[in-house]
Amino acid sequence: MEHLSVTANGATFHVARTGTGKPLLLLHGWPEFWLTWEPVMTRLASRFTLIAPDLRGFGDSDKPDGPYGPDQHTSDVLALMDALGVERSGVVGHDVGGAVMQPLARRAEARLAGLFFFDFVYPGIGPRMAAPDRLNHIWYQSFHQMEMAPSLVGATRENCRLYIAHFLTTWSHRKDAFDDVLDVFADNFFKEGNLAGGFAHYRAAHAARVAMMKGEAPQLSPITVPTCVRWAEHDPLFPYAWTDRMSETFTDLDLAMFSDVGHFPHREDPDRAAEEIAGFFRRKGWS
Repeated sequence: MEHLSVTANGATFHVARTGTGKPLLLLHGWPEFWLTWEPVMTRLASRFTLIAPDLRGFGDSDKPDGPYGPDQHTSDVLALMDALGVERSGVVGHDVGGAVMQPLARRAEARLAGLFFFDFVYPGIGPRMAAPDRLNHIWYQSFHQMEMAPSLVGATRENCRLYIAHFLTTWSHRKDAFDDVLDVFADNFFKEGNLAGGFAHYRAAHAARVAMMKGEAPQLSPITVPTCVRWAEHDPLFPYAWTDRMSETFTDLDLAMFSDVGHFPHREDPDRAAEEIAGFFRRKGWS
């Protein structure tokens, strides 16, 4: 695994890179950073060049000064591609990464060979996100917008570990998926600025989420980049039933359930995740 420090869009980004072949850009979610992709990267390194940045605010990349959402991350990703000499790439994303991939596809369709998503938020979820039986699952989205949230969670290293571990284990169906890296994740988020940096996404995304929950989200142009979605069977945040309107957002869609996993398919079953990713890009001639 090669670790790079790349300057792009006025910031310095940490990027992990390995493998040979056509490039695949891997965009992580919260509470994650590049390391969440390592099991998939090792399995795909003989087929693709895997590029996994820490998004701005996360890991060892620079931190934003305030709210920082998908549109801003999109500008970072395009600048990173330029800095790395990547003219065209496949993109794989999850959670926050999936939120970034949507404006990325609308802004730079010609630079994308295909989109592969694990569970993420898209407009078709709509008001279901705010149903009474769902609100207890997304309390953290409001908490992360509070000014005191980073200092509360980061008061001690153990506080930080308990908080991050809660989500990694509660959202997983296979509860041991992060056991070998829980302390690494805790130490990463305990670094100065990383809690606030990750929370900046929720602060930036709040208005759009509220509009979506009210059924008032603006109508966006459909995404025509070839798209594959593998949605977890047991995601406690985003039920598989919420994929029913996905064809309204993605016109060239390959959608299927990813069985026997929770919110983190790429960590919970990396063998199958890698094969699904490789299979999709092979079918699209990107291999």
